[in-house]
Amino acid sequence: MRLRSRCIVAGAALALLVGCVHRAETPDAPQYDLIVTGGEVYDGDGQLLDGVDIAIRDGKISRVEPGLAGSVSSDLVLDAEGLVVAPGFIDPHTHGEDELATGDQVKQSNLPYIYQGVTTVVVGNDGFGFPALRDVAASHPAGTNYAFLSGFGEIRSSVMGAEDRPATADELTKMRSFVRRDMCLGALGFSTSLRYVPQTFADTDEVAELASEAARFGGYYDTHMRDESDKPIGVLVALDEAIEIAQRAQMPLHVSHIKALGPATWGQSADMIARIETAHASGLEVTADQYPWAASGTRISRALVPGWALDGGLEGLRERLKDAELRAQIKAGIIENIARRGGADSLLITAPLHGIEIEVGNTLAQLADLYHLSPEEAALSVLLKGDARLASFNMSADDIAAFAEQDWVMTGSDGDSAHPRKYASFPKAFDDLVRKGGHDIGWFVRRSTGLTAKSIGLTDRGFLREGYAADLVIFDPAKYQANANFSEPELLSSGIEWLLVNGQITIGEGAHNGRLAGQLLRKNAPDGFCE
Repeated sequence: MRLRSRCIVAGAALALLVGCVHRAETPDAPQYDLIVTGGEVYDGDGQLLDGVDIAIRDGKISRVEPGLAGSVSSDLVLDAEGLVVAPGFIDPHTHGEDELATGDQVKQSNLPYIYQGVTTVVVGNDGFGFPALRDVAASHPAGTNYAFLSGFGEIRSSVMGAEDRPATADELTKMRSFVRRDMCLGALGFSTSLRYVPQTFADTDEVAELASEAARFGGYYDTHMRDESDKPIGVLVALDEAIEIAQRAQMPLHVSHIKALGPATWGQSADMIARIETAHASGLEVTADQYPWAASGTRISRALVPGWALDGGLEGLRERLKDAELRAQIKAGIIENIARRGGADSLLITAPLHGIEIEVGNTLAQLADLYHLSPEEAALSVLLKGDARLASFNMSADDIAAFAEQDWVMTGSDGDSAHPRKYASFPKAFDDLVRKGGHDIGWFVRRSTGLTAKSIGLTDRGFLREGYAADLVIFDPAKYQANANFSEPELLSSGIEWLLVNGQITIGEGAHNGRLAGQLLRKNAPDGFCE
């Protein structure tokens, strides 16, 4: 790739490009900060913008039209010949709250995402919320832009702890006020994981009541559904509940990491898709995100322990295990859940939690052999000391492909530690869908940019249009690839030649320059709602 510059002077910490060459002068022409020319340009709707150049000024896209590079003045011209130019990718489901709120510049750089071409991430998913936001200024820098969701789990825990009971009227009023607080801070919507404690203890009425508060602000309902497998209620019933909540709250529904989890549900993607299409026909906006991996990522407690046994969290579980009758019931539930996820050979231990020591890289079956225990007793032995992250190989390739083909499904990483999806979901999706799946690049760009921006309510990103934020990814389609895998889940992806975040170069010639150009993106509340 060629770069032509009038003069670039970089500080030592951000040194990337230094040089001065001739810049064509055009009398009385507008002055731009940067022009991108010569690339294969795709807009966020997937359309090829043939032969256009992109002019950027003050962090915004100023013009998108042919011939700009030779007719206007610019401090810098990036020649993207042979490369794909697109809006920066947007990930609607991540778990980088702690990294983005830290004072550690390396963590704030969000390297796993920018090396995939991601310029905006959403945090607070699965009901976790973003409580650290209250200590983060609006100008808090990061390598990517970030937006957040109001989290049901964080709110219910703060009001009710981990108790398995319905909320009282007063508690519901208080939780509703916390949703309003988050929406006034700029949350995009309301997030739940009705599979996780304590959220699983809430009934449909409670969730719909709180979601309706976010709906008043124009937010959407983002959910890890109550079930993605065949028990305790089944994925189809869980999807019906999610649709009901969104309909009652009168807000769009976004299904997190859509899947049919476990052999008992394989093939049910067709029924799930049909239900969503029926909801579309009724006027409800429904979208979903999907990561391109056959293994989900969770932890032993969430994947294997019956929800009722986690009333009071891990401490509550440990107390119940002292009772022989309750222990037998918990073991029976764990045995059932292991089978539901394809057996102990399908469950890979990927990382310790809560400071315990554990043999990572082993399946639960192998761990059981090491401990000379049954798989269920091996799982309990871990939970008596702490917990561990788990990669669960429990999805059918046919279901993954069926969901991927839907025009309302976008890429989302659900990125967390010890799983390659955090470092490699977008390039793996490109490999699966474009190189192997036969889709064109524009189709991939749409599901990574414009579709996501529209679905989550970002009105100035996801497209290459005048007045939009200058978030751009410029990548080599032959070299764009995932390097992370389950053995080495934290390898950075490759193939991103240039990345612009709010008009600033953060990756240049394939290398990160240390710049933190990302911003906190807030949804504006309607007038009078937050006074």
